[in-house]
Amino acid sequence: MSKQLDLLSIFKAVTSTLQENKSELNAADDFNGNHGDNMVEIFNLVTGAVSKKKSASAADQLAYASTLLGGQKSGSAQVYAKGFSAAAETFQGQDLTVESALPLLQAMFGGGEKPQAEKSLQGMLGGLLGGEDGKLDANDLLTAGMSFLSAKNQGKNTQEALIEAVISNSAFGSSPHRAKSSSLVAGTVFDLIDSMSRK
Repeated sequence: MSKQLDLLSIFKAVTSTLQENKSELNAADDFNGNHGDNMVEIFNLVTGAVSKKKSASAADQLAYASTLLGGQKSGSAQVYAKGFSAAAETFQGQDLTVESALPLLQAMFGGGEKPQAEKSLQGMLGGLLGGEDGKLDANDLLTAGMSFLSAKNQGKNTQEALIEAVISNSAFGSSPHRAKSSSLVAGTVFDLIDSMSRK
């Protein structure tokens, strides 16, 4: 039986991680110097939205969070608003489980692009790890594979290298401070998924 994930627990953990790294994220932001503040505000808002809708489906929780984020001024909030909207569409009528958490991340970081089955993050990760045959084109696989290998060559463990590969090909990958915060978000989610899968 698939283990269900609790969005409130996930986003509380993400908010805590971002709060711990807020100063570092602010320092990495050469443009406004407030990216850490913005990210903590974004995920405080998301956590509050999910808490308010805790009896609703995962899709409804994500849609509500997207609506609230859409009213924020920061560029990161706007990208996450689109990502949460895509995630809400992806999980319409479905439970969020350990097995389906990877498409959640893909949607969150995709800047509004709904994950497609043939190009799912799960397929990409499976291909990188030699698992299931992901249906990616050669350019997708080459880009993700090069990001993964580069991270591994820099001494990063497999999870860190996978996160870097995912983020580098996301809507946040072109901005160093956004890539850094996205890596923290993804790492926290991966850690929760890992701990859930071991129980």
